[in-house]
Amino acid sequence: MPRIVIPDDYPPVMGPSRAFQEWDLAREAELYDTLPGSEEQLIGRIRDAEAVICVRASTRFTRKVFQACPALRLVSVFGTGTDNIDLEAAARHGATVTNTPEVAADSIAEHCFALMFAVARRIPLVDAATRRGDWPAAESVQVIGKTLGVLGLGAIGRRVARLGIALGMRVLTWTFHPKPELGFDHHSLERVLADSDVISLHVRLTPETRHMIGRQELAAMKPGAILINTARGAVVDEEALVEALRERRIAGAGLDVYETEPLPAGHPLTALPNVVLTPHAAGNTREAVEAALRLALDNVSNFFAGAPTNVVIRPAAPPAP
Repeated sequence: MPRIVIPDDYPPVMGPSRAFQEWDLAREAELYDTLPGSEEQLIGRIRDAEAVICVRASTRFTRKVFQACPALRLVSVFGTGTDNIDLEAAARHGATVTNTPEVAADSIAEHCFALMFAVARRIPLVDAATRRGDWPAAESVQVIGKTLGVLGLGAIGRRVARLGIALGMRVLTWTFHPKPELGFDHHSLERVLADSDVISLHVRLTPETRHMIGRQELAAMKPGAILINTARGAVVDEEALVEALRERRIAGAGLDVYETEPLPAGHPLTALPNVVLTPHAAGNTREAVEAALRLALDNVSNFFAGAPTNVVIRPAAPPAP
């Protein structure tokens, strides 16, 4: 049987799941319910593994990791993002990388609107004041009738756009590869930034999208605009965002992702009253987590059965003789 390792199930989601308990290869898997504290510790855990199931985006598979693990043939990612994996190194190494697309799309889309409403209605501040015995006359913003800008039209972005339309919002979209057949009102990035009351980010983290929302883009947004980010923290220049929020150049932000995770104690974002923060938990509904875990496990079973599924990168073809 293949050696399968889960090196980073902390906080535990895989081990307690029904999906794992019912998995036909569960007895073959070596599961760690702590995070690897270093690259060397990760290598120590997976050195002889043929397959690794990566539970946490903080676990990084670098070129050094692949070089140190000669038997590694598969990295099955729990989630959609693969920015923690050197895909080029994986392909050169001869490893396949898979992920779990779309299963958390509804959960993440719902969370976007939860953040939007929480910021627009100032719910955390009003809740805290009410608990203190105050009775605040809280000014808030209605989102029905406002313009929602959606940047990125993958599975999550499409769901957010459709929910916005259903809510009665005008929806503007931007994506690298427009698809008119999706039926959305596509515009330039500059137009979406300038015209939207709410901007929701749904792009992958790549060299092209790193800090794609920086000082210039924040300055182009409406003073009353709200920024929502459930994609990846580094899509936004965090320092520029803190400045914009502190100086009220935009109205607020709802964030589920950060450039450094977990968010460091005392981070400037934690002191701002016009931002709502959640701990990279947008996809963590019971339904979405169980479905994604099951798919990550199925990807392993299917790989060893000779029929890989949800492949992000395949082994590079050997050079021609």
